[in-house]
Amino acid sequence: MRTIGMLATLATVAALALAGCGHSAAPDAGGAGDIPDNQAFVAYHPAGAQYSIKVPEGWSRSESGGTATFTDKLNTITVTLGAAASAPDIAAGQAELAALRNTTSGFTPGQVSMEQRTAGPVLLIRYRADADPDPVTGKVVNDDVERYEYWHSPADLLTVTLAGPHGADNVDPWRTVTDSVRWRS
Repeated sequence: MRTIGMLATLATVAALALAGCGHSAAPDAGGAGDIPDNQAFVAYHPAGAQYSIKVPEGWSRSESGGTATFTDKLNTITVTLGAAASAPDIAAGQAELAALRNTTSGFTPGQVSMEQRTAGPVLLIRYRADADPDPVTGKVVNDDVERYEYWHSPADLLTVTLAGPHGADNVDPWRTVTDSVRWRS
C-alpha cells in the first residue's frame, strides 16, 4: 500500500515538472518586440514646433535638427518635422516606396494607403527593413515599418515612422501614437 502511495506521489511530481517544462497550445504573452498593453504614454512637444505627439514613457530619446527618435529594446519611433508644398498622396507614397528599395537593407515592399487619424487624413507607407545591427551581438532583426505622413500646411509635414520586429503585436500602441498627433494653431 505504501508503494502505491509513493508511486502516486512521484507520478504527480513528475507530471507537474513536465507541465512546467512543456509547451502549451497558447502563444506566449509578449513576444519579442511586443510593446506591453499597459505601456504608459507621455506627450512630446518640442520647443517651437506646431505639433505634439504621445510617445511611450521611459523610452530613450535622441534629437537632431527636426528629428526626434525614441527607442526601447527592439522598437523605434522616429518623428521628423519637414516641409512639403502639398499634401502627400498615393502616387507620392508609391514613389517613396520604390526609392526605399534601392537604399534599404532587407527591404520588402508593403502597401501604400490613405488612412484617417484624429489629426486628419495621413499617407501610410508599410514595408519591411533590417534594423541596425545590435551593438553588442551584431544580430540584425527584420522590422515591420509603418511611416505616417501628416500634412498640416506647406510649412508642416510631420513624418512618424514606427519600426518593430516582424510579427510583433504592436497594433494598439502604434495606434495610440499615430492617433495622438495634434497640430497647434
